[in-house]
Amino acid sequence: MLDIKFVRENPELVKENIRKKFQDEKLPLVDKVIALDEKRRAAQQEVDGIRANRNKISKEIGALMAQGKREEAEKIKEEVKKNAERMAELDKEGDKLAEEIQAIMYTIPQIIDPSVPIGKDDSENREIEKFGEPVVPDFEIPYHTDIMAGFSGIDLEAARKVAGNGFYYLMGDIARLHSAILSYARDFMIDRGFTYVVPPFMIHGNVVEGVMSFPEMDAMMYKIEGEDLYLIGTSEHSMIGRFIDEQLPEASLPLTLTSYSPCFRKEKGAHGIEERGVYRIHQFEKQEMIVVCKPEDSPFWYDQLWKNTVDIFRTLDIPVRTLECCSGDLADLKCKSCDVEAWSPRQKKYFEVGSCSNLGDAQARRLRIRIKGENGNYLAHTLNNTVVAPPRMLIAFLENNLRADGSVAIPEVLRPYMGGKEQLVP
Repeated sequence: MLDIKFVRENPELVKENIRKKFQDEKLPLVDKVIALDEKRRAAQQEVDGIRANRNKISKEIGALMAQGKREEAEKIKEEVKKNAERMAELDKEGDKLAEEIQAIMYTIPQIIDPSVPIGKDDSENREIEKFGEPVVPDFEIPYHTDIMAGFSGIDLEAARKVAGNGFYYLMGDIARLHSAILSYARDFMIDRGFTYVVPPFMIHGNVVEGVMSFPEMDAMMYKIEGEDLYLIGTSEHSMIGRFIDEQLPEASLPLTLTSYSPCFRKEKGAHGIEERGVYRIHQFEKQEMIVVCKPEDSPFWYDQLWKNTVDIFRTLDIPVRTLECCSGDLADLKCKSCDVEAWSPRQKKYFEVGSCSNLGDAQARRLRIRIKGENGNYLAHTLNNTVVAPPRMLIAFLENNLRADGSVAIPEVLRPYMGGKEQLVP
């Protein structure tokens, strides 16, 4: 969310940013919110004027009463009463205007970083760099659920009976591999100096509004019926929400955190064959990384975060690439974002396994997360990135480590988490 003062002083810049995101339908909102803000400030100025005059009038009443001029004093009292009624009206109007302004400001996108390429949607995202050599083996690689079934490792039919489509049972070595990847990812991030956290898996509505845009909220979040609670779609939500209304000492920054959680997502819309199985599901587990830092440090941490994901995938013998997200593919709260994609030897192409984002001060402004500095307080910057989300990581892992005989190689770094196993045998 932008600062209303910034919008007021830079309307054309804000409009140009909206055009870069191909959201021209939002252009009228800039002038509308500026007009509403002007009206709100005028109301506030009138309230301030009445308030400033109140003490003066009170003294006059006292003086008139002391002089026995009761009738004159009563007239002034009537004026005070009318002013109080007017103040109440103005306060009510100001509150209503403030709500309207906030609702509009929540829909105006964050100013994107100058380095972000301009494009309408994800088809115009740009490849940045490849890591590792993509390999297509000389044997056919089955669909990922068929690989898992070869190890008696998945039951989709039972999950459909119990919970519906978009859920699964993992079993045996596949379930162990799933947990091993999460445990390895946790320790990988701890070794890089991140503090491990297990956060709440539900959050209040005001936190949801603070961490994501309304379109994302509608498309993703499950609400608990009858309660002000939502199931998290990623641990970033509760991790950033942890600092709501806090003033963080400058010396305590950066906060570098890695969190585990289950994630719950509606995943609205129809999806193709390649997004079935355990690729796009309603419930999964994820290891996340989050940074809260000073504004000048966020570009550095953005680069560190996506590199962490690249590094962990490479230790598991999975080729990856990074894609710069174009302006039209950025969620409204993001300044800059890149996707990490893993190589699929079965599809002979890359697919998304993580997303790294710099949200600038957008979440901090909504949640009032400030840094207490020597020269005053200012808003923090927040960043997040996926370490691993095992359903997709599992697909990439199995495809890239599958052998012709159906066995799966276990990279050395993962063996301690798999009881020393060097391979899985169907």
